[in-house]
Amino acid sequence: MFTGIVTAIGTIKESESRGDLRATIACPYDPAHIAIGASIACSGVCLTVIERGGSAGDAWFTVDISGETQTRTVPGRWTAGTRLNLEPALKLGDELGGHIVTGHVDAVGTVAALAPEGDSTRLTIAAPKEIAAYIAPKGSITVDGVSLTVNAVDDQPDGSVHFGLNIIPHTAAVTTLGTLQAGSAVNLEIDVLARYLQRMQSLRA
Repeated sequence: MFTGIVTAIGTIKESESRGDLRATIACPYDPAHIAIGASIACSGVCLTVIERGGSAGDAWFTVDISGETQTRTVPGRWTAGTRLNLEPALKLGDELGGHIVTGHVDAVGTVAALAPEGDSTRLTIAAPKEIAAYIAPKGSITVDGVSLTVNAVDDQPDGSVHFGLNIIPHTAAVTTLGTLQAGSAVNLEIDVLARYLQRMQSLRA
């Protein structure tokens, strides 16, 4: 379980196929605090640490990425040089600063537009119709592992949806969202509460 509050940016040092894909990710954590078997969200994807090393501030950890995960996340995301938003799993007593995030990607979206809005950046993201019903104004959504609030929703004729977000300067600086461009693909996870509400509503029909 995660909150969508990114604590560091990591970079994939190397990636190789061993049946599944094995990636080693450099990060500024202390390896003494990275447990084997621990979960770390990597740009919104919950992955399990199988190796770790380095030193405090210059650490690395290794994860296996299944074929299922590769097909459900941004194409090409798991290649050497890619920067990832990192968040370790919640511990009992930790502050829930964002919203409840599972680390399970529901769909891949695309940045449809960017525009300055005050000191912030207004992002418009196109999402497929499979998750359109779960996105609502003032609701929560996770974009590449970052907990954000939906500001506006624009349903499209084909059933897909465009939704608007504001990225404040701090978020742009401490996550990879500040480097997004029009056409960039992003991992999306809908709010778990919306998922259950939609399911309950469908059973009443």
